[in-house]
Amino acid sequence: MEYMILLYSDESGTPDFEPGSPEFEAMMGEWMAYNQTLVDAGQYVGGASLAPTQTATLLSKNVDGTEDITDGPYAESKEQLGGYYIVSVETLDEAIDLARKIPMPVGRFEIRPIAFRPDMG
Repeated sequence: MEYMILLYSDESGTPDFEPGSPEFEAMMGEWMAYNQTLVDAGQYVGGASLAPTQTATLLSKNVDGTEDITDGPYAESKEQLGGYYIVSVETLDEAIDLARKIPMPVGRFEIRPIAFRPDMG
């Protein structure tokens, strides 16, 4: 079974390390090690880190057939969607265990079964 693990956190609390700095490399090392454990276990299907919410664009389709395009974050909330993983495991408990090991010290993880993907056959 495949699950999507959505990673939510408060962007204002995210360290702003300069790429290439020792702090950035240490942080990325933790993430790369975690990713490799998923790959080695055959559990990694996909995933990505998202750019900050201020880079977002919202397309709204209206009942009258018109559309609106708005720049910037859509939701005013403390937590933002920062990235996701798609993992292949046998049970929800296994997916929860993988979410526990994500190297994000503070945040929330929404774990949902994948119902359908076009490439799933």
